[in-house]
Amino acid sequence: MRLGGRLAGAIEVLADIETRKRPVADALKDWGLAHRFAGSGDRAAIGNIVYDALRMKLSHAWLMDSDSASALGHAVVFRQWGVTPDALAAELDGDKFAPEPLADAMVAAFASRKIEDAPLYVQGDIPEWVQASFEQSYGEDWLVEAQALAGRPALDLRANTLKSTREKVLKALERSGVEPTALARQGIRVPAGEGASRLPNVTAELSFQKGWFEVQDEGSQIVADLVLPKDGEQILDYCAGGGGKTLAISAAMHNKGQVHAYDTDRKRLAPIIERLKRAGTRNVQVHDNKPALEVLLGRFDRVLVDAPCTGTGTWRRRPDTKWRLNQKNIEERQSQQQEALTEASRYVRPGGRLVYVTCSVLPEENEMQVSAFCAANPEFSVVSALPSWQTLFGASGRKPHSSDGQTLTLTPASTDTDGFFFCQMDRKG
Repeated sequence: MRLGGRLAGAIEVLADIETRKRPVADALKDWGLAHRFAGSGDRAAIGNIVYDALRMKLSHAWLMDSDSASALGHAVVFRQWGVTPDALAAELDGDKFAPEPLADAMVAAFASRKIEDAPLYVQGDIPEWVQASFEQSYGEDWLVEAQALAGRPALDLRANTLKSTREKVLKALERSGVEPTALARQGIRVPAGEGASRLPNVTAELSFQKGWFEVQDEGSQIVADLVLPKDGEQILDYCAGGGGKTLAISAAMHNKGQVHAYDTDRKRLAPIIERLKRAGTRNVQVHDNKPALEVLLGRFDRVLVDAPCTGTGTWRRRPDTKWRLNQKNIEERQSQQQEALTEASRYVRPGGRLVYVTCSVLPEENEMQVSAFCAANPEFSVVSALPSWQTLFGASGRKPHSSDGQTLTLTPASTDTDGFFFCQMDRKG
């Protein structure tokens, strides 16, 4: 397919998402099934246009003076793919698969408007009502932080040191253009690429089937490292999900001691079994039954609570969720977070450590939650994570955001990772 057909396909998908209020992945999958003639490169290019459009939906719409699917798709090609309106018109001329030409009013708007004149929340491509939370967290830097969440993310991997080394994985994936991550000690990165370029299917590699690496964002790897797991310890991953952090912690412990992975959602937890087998992990026990876990109350050296959250830190990867977020979502997550913290804290031994993590960048889910928990549970107190950061990652020169000098927030702008909040609290002995 030429650019015209790809742009037309993306516009069709964007219209479907808006009309039927459905997840972007579902809309793209259905489009591909209905257009089987489209090759993998075509589907990847269409997906890139759709995701790019959703990441910068507000600023694209403001510049085009329209939030129609056609306006958003064309804006991606103009602004992010570097094709001028005149060059695109020439490219689409005579292409029977190309979309309808842009309305003259949209062309004129794009030619005359400057993004610097748009409201700040539009420049940041975030919902207007979220701006106050960004300002509270990041002060004068809030706009830079918001804009970074509208960029394309890289594909990050973690070398599994139970079976391989980062050097061996880099060599095995050399043709995929991989490079070491800047922070995570076992991290490997495939750069995001531009335009129609597509990321390699690394999970089809033999080295993946052998268990040499896992797909895991660098930020997720970093927070797992900051747990500071030690050989022989008893550690609980209380909201384990698919097990990414469980696997990283287990590898850091060299299969010594015990990691218990628990989640109330059996569907989310299910993939962990196959991942553990492939990784060669022998010191992990998986739980989906709380009564069976409760025999271990008060016995863990470290308890990690990767709490349910709004996922604002993953907006680069899931941009459609940015425009569905509302205040009720945050309130629901706050309730779930306090419940998870309260329940998980019962498993921490006296003198042990409780670690609270979210993939959110909003203070309502992060610093404010920690403050409320410690006020209600005075046997727990926050311990600064900055010394651990300096020891593990200080040599890189990159610094995470910290609003209080104790907790850490990783962001695309500060650490070039997904957004993650990290706080550690010690229980009195």
